[in-house]
Amino acid sequence: QFVESGGELVQPGGSLRLACRAPGYTLSAFAIGWFRQAPGKDREGVSCLSSSGYVTKYKDAVRGRFTISRDDAENTVYLQMTSLKPEDTAVYYCAEVLSPHNMCDLVAYRDSWGQGTQVTISS
Repeated sequence: QFVESGGELVQPGGSLRLACRAPGYTLSAFAIGWFRQAPGKDREGVSCLSSSGYVTKYKDAVRGRFTISRDDAENTVYLQMTSLKPEDTAVYYCAEVLSPHNMCDLVAYRDSWGQGTQVTISS
């Protein structure tokens, strides 16, 4: 079970750092991704990180603004979000993702989700 945190109300142009934890689950053993779901829209993949920590992937709309990383000592995957826009408003989730050729893909390994964390970008 994944636990997401760090979401809050932020003004456009602001920054947030989301955290993904999974008690009892070593995150470095798997490719992990961040997803988001805005009201009335399907859940979409935002970013992922390979188990090696060397390969990342980003949705075009967030590339250059979001950065995914992992702290193995804290067993936590982060999503640093900058230059936030109103269209980034969504509930954000993390999950294990497919890892073809030891890389990562913006596709969840299983359709099982935590509670997510709400990110709201508004003035």
